[in-house]
Amino acid sequence: MKMKKNLIALCLSAGLLTAAPGVSVADVNIVPQNTTAAPSIPTSALSQLHWTPADQSKTESISLASAGQRLNVAGISGPVAAWSVPANIGELTLTLTSEVSKQTSVFAPNVLILDQNLAPAAYFPSSFFTYQAPGVMSADRLEGVMRLTPALGQQKIYVLVFTTEKDLQQTTQLMDPAKSYAKGAGNAVPDIPDPIARHTTDGMLKLKVKTNSGSSVLVGPLFGSSGPGPVTVGNTAAPATAYSAPVAAPAAAAATPAPAVKSEPMLNDTESFYNRAIKEAIAKGDVDKALKLLNEAERLGSTSARSTFISSVKGKG
Repeated sequence: MKMKKNLIALCLSAGLLTAAPGVSVADVNIVPQNTTAAPSIPTSALSQLHWTPADQSKTESISLASAGQRLNVAGISGPVAAWSVPANIGELTLTLTSEVSKQTSVFAPNVLILDQNLAPAAYFPSSFFTYQAPGVMSADRLEGVMRLTPALGQQKIYVLVFTTEKDLQQTTQLMDPAKSYAKGAGNAVPDIPDPIARHTTDGMLKLKVKTNSGSSVLVGPLFGSSGPGPVTVGNTAAPATAYSAPVAAPAAAAATPAPAVKSEPMLNDTESFYNRAIKEAIAKGDVDKALKLLNEAERLGSTSARSTFISSVKGKG
């Protein structure tokens, strides 16, 4: 895992395959934590939605025309999709796909990630979801890959998908099937116009959830840094028992405070064991495990686990 100057809360990165025609790099180089750009949605309205559990073992699909839900909030047009995702299984990779219909239309998705308390934590606007040409097993689609690391202590996070009036005024340029075939076969690409897909309020969405196996971008400063606090999805402090319900975190949370240290000092062998385990977890990119070890060590009286954690993270930068 690539680790630069930052430490947990919500880890986010774009895993985009190709840029959409007419979309600049700046358009997809977004800052997901800027939730102020998303529509303001009252918690009471969010709590009335039915959040469909997303299963890791399969791809979740929804036809917005028949199964979409209504959310009467300014800035959102048409039906929405709402999923809940397990937040106690470590880092997550969410792949959202919006398929182009046979009528040459497509739903331009925006995604708002909410923490366990339904507080906004990250926003991926429609420009994040770029056009992907059809392949052997896939159709024309808009697609984006979101990598997230929920803060410790949460059972679920929530994924809200919607489109906006601005999106409905735009279109997506597709690739003509003949061009796609020629590229795949290594032949000369014919000089023919590409079809244009209009944006609509209905469409077919697919969500795939899996645990991360690759790198992700860690958002938020390291312990002891002078930069602004991290944007969190829930409380970053480790609970007394694994994954108990957390208290809602502020938008800019302070670094995780050190747990109360026992008055009795830790034995040297035990101290060495925890420091070695923390280093090994960081080396493998498992920040979640390293944090658990840090908190456990300090509860047992460690005085060096925190400095070991920080130096190990900096060493991975």
